[in-house]
Amino acid sequence: MRAVMRVGIGAVAAGLTAVVLTASPGAAATPAVHFAGIQYNAPGTDTSRNVNGEYVKISNSGSRAVSVKGWSVRDAAGHKFTFPTYTIKAHDSLWLHSGKGTHTHRTFYWGSGWHIWNNTGDTATLRDSHGKYHDSCRWTKSTSSGWKAC
Repeated sequence: MRAVMRVGIGAVAAGLTAVVLTASPGAAATPAVHFAGIQYNAPGTDTSRNVNGEYVKISNSGSRAVSVKGWSVRDAAGHKFTFPTYTIKAHDSLWLHSGKGTHTHRTFYWGSGWHIWNNTGDTATLRDSHGKYHDSCRWTKSTSSGWKAC
């Protein structure tokens, strides 16, 4: 949906700003691909054996399938995962694990030998193949479950 801002002349003259948002006719809504949650603290003590206990869940709450080929997930330190060819169906999700594994239907692996997400605080950022920001998820301290709903 495209927003259009209109400011009334009288409001400007009076030093006030009025904003009216309207939808442009025929403008298509952007699909709602977003972080649903992050398991940033794998169960147990962090070792190279439980890296895949960390994962990101990305959902498409839109009514259309969306190709995420070339989309990326980054942490605050700049670690980056780029999705291969994949399409998230409408009202479906995918999972991105921090460790190593073979990509399967709806499950992807970052390929790291160590944990990506900081338990004490971090920010995950989702961008499309053109670098356009789509979503982020941030936490500032560890919870007992190590899960952050986004």
